[in-house]
Formats: sequence, C-alpha cells, structure tokens
Amino acid sequence: MGLVPEGRRRDATKNRETLLEAAQAAFAEHPNASLDSIAQAAGLSRRALYGHFPDRDGLLREVIDEGARQFSEIAGSAVSDDPRLALAQLAKGLWRAAAAVRASENIAMSERYSAETALALEPLRASLATLTRRGIASGAFRADMTEEVLALLVEGAARAALRDDRITSGDSAATGIKVVLSIVGLSWREQAELFEAHPELVEGGTPRKD
Repeated sequence: MGLVPEGRRRDATKNRETLLEAAQAAFAEHPNASLDSIAQAAGLSRRALYGHFPDRDGLLREVIDEGARQFSEIAGSAVSDDPRLALAQLAKGLWRAAAAVRASENIAMSERYSAETALALEPLRASLATLTRRGIASGAFRADMTEEVLALLVEGAARAALRDDRITSGDSAATGIKVVLSIVGLSWREQAELFEAHPELVEGGTPRKD
C-alpha cells in the first residue's frame, strides 16, 4: 500500500477538525442534531463524515473527548496565586468554550453518556474546588458557607450564564467573570479594580507590566 501524500493527510486532519467543531456547535444547540446538518455546517458530505466517524455514537464520543481536552486546558489556565484572578481566568476560559460546555450538558441528557461527560468535567470541578478552598482560607472569598457549597453555586451560576443566548451572544467574557466573582463575594467595585489591574481578562487586553 502506497504512502498517503502529505497534502491529503493535512486535508483529512483539517476536515476532521472542522467536523468536530461543527458537531460541537450543533450539539450545543440541540442534543438530537442530525448528522446531515453537521456535515452541511462543516461544508462536507455525509460520506465524508462517515469517513472520519463510524456512526453517531462515535461522533458523540469524540465530541465528549474534545470537550474533555478543552476543559483540562481551561483548568490548567487558572495559575494565579491570587484566587480571585485564578477564578477569573477559569471563567474566561469557560466563556470562550461556551459551545463545549453546552454540548456536554446536552449530550449528558442521555444516560448513555452521562458518566463520560461527568468525567470530562472533572478537571474543572477539581480546579474550582481548589480555588474556593484557597479563596475562603485567604479571606478573598466569602466565608459564610462551606467551600463545597460555594463551588456548587459558582458552577451553577456559570452554567446558567453560558446557557443563555441573551448573555453569550451579546457580551464579552467579562460578563461571565463578573457572574462568578459576584457569587464568591466580590463587590462590583472590587471587580472593577481587578479588571483594571488585569486588563488581559477583557478580550483584546494585554497584561500590565507595572
């Protein structure tokens, strides 16, 4: 069997990525999105889709795996020693990955995939648990509830915001960050100070060097 030309390999890789992106966006809108609509959104044929994914189940599992990769990357982005800034970094990452979050939630509606989607979210939940614990211990976050409850409230608020098209379609990541910072107890003035000190939290902003 001859070797596959480099150009064809690149095209195949690009087509697969495009199909996955289209599938994630489609499942973010509706858990029962058709394969035909996904192929059409990707600008490819149904036959091309089946050339990369054996069936609907295979595609769904790949979307879950892609979400897991994105969530793990987001969890690793919350690197600041300041729990307020680290939480803001986490929220910004989630806002950028809104389609992945929505797709995971919709796919999880099927019991068949609920365990896999929960596992995909585990890095985020672990990171959030660490942040709430650090934030409460340092006095940066509200201390009138347990870290477990606070983490649950932050997750719930973030999910609600990401599910609402009225928010995600018209606002920047700053809105998502403000939602979670409000939950952990920061006033709007404290949030404004954090944004001023770290303009990179806003799309297009660059870190201050002073």
